[in-house]
Amino acid sequence: MKIILVSLLAYLLGSVPTGLIIAKRRGVDLLTAGSGNIGATNVLRTTGKGAAVFTLIGDTLKGTVAALIGRYFFPGNLYAEGTIGLFAILGHDFPLFLKLQGGKGVATSLGVLSIYSPLAGLFTVIIWVMTVLITKYSSLGALVSFGLLPAGVLLVDTKEKLPLALLITALLFIRHKDNIKRLAAGSEDRIGGRT
Repeated sequence: MKIILVSLLAYLLGSVPTGLIIAKRRGVDLLTAGSGNIGATNVLRTTGKGAAVFTLIGDTLKGTVAALIGRYFFPGNLYAEGTIGLFAILGHDFPLFLKLQGGKGVATSLGVLSIYSPLAGLFTVIIWVMTVLITKYSSLGALVSFGLLPAGVLLVDTKEKLPLALLITALLFIRHKDNIKRLAAGSEDRIGGRT
């Protein structure tokens, strides 16, 4: 029962629409601006760098705090800690407050990894940054870096953490299905364009 209650708390935490709140304070409705997504990339395109940075920090902290809560209530229990972290990501991707229409989960997933598997999280960030710098595609950076996450976990952590890595990767690819189609068609927006 305790893990269910804590997982629900993590889901509600993940559901807080950081980007939407920050953009609205600057007079921008993310649900109708740009791609309609509530994540940092759309905030960058529609609201600017400062707002995007705060969105990135807020979305990351949702995952970090959820993983810390999991560790506090279930010390040493990787299954419980991973489940609670996953619920925070699900909250961001499918928020209760926005009719289940949320973000892509990149920053929140990295927040969870920062506690659950810090070295694998760092590996993922480095790959994401390198891919984005080379291609200027945020979505491609996410797909490449999280596609390599399971391998990263096996390289720098224990195989017991692989199931969560696989779930995070699968969820991220599902949330990026439209981006994958646009990348294949050559119509995906690059970072730096402003809506």
